[in-house]
Amino acid sequence: MNVLGIGSIVESVSKVADDLVTSDEERLKIALEGKQIDADIAKSQMEVNKVEAASTNLFVSGWRPCIGWIGAIAIGYQFVLYPLMVWAWTIAQDKGLLTTSPPPVLDADVLFALITGMLGIAGLRSFDKVKGKAR
Repeated sequence: MNVLGIGSIVESVSKVADDLVTSDEERLKIALEGKQIDADIAKSQMEVNKVEAASTNLFVSGWRPCIGWIGAIAIGYQFVLYPLMVWAWTIAQDKGLLTTSPPPVLDADVLFALITGMLGIAGLRSFDKVKGKAR
């Protein structure tokens, strides 16, 4: 007997609560789907890398190594060569051999954005190709 309609209210609230609460089984299923998508992206990236590496066209197989080498040279300059140059420059200025300031330091934020962008965008492009959205 539902005199005040409390039974229907309790039933509605319990249904909403059930919809909001995710069970451990549902969480595990969602996590596994995410891992499968990551594995599919990595696999498709490896396939794209194989095709690009096999190409004899420099514009296909050469752009990523070119950007990679430029990034490696920039990081080498920023973290190895530049500190050594500043040290040598300071010694040379103390001895009166140089009167100019040392060469400029690279903007590390821009450098890291370039490198991580290059690595990340390549993965997203492969994902687009796998999904058939590449043009």
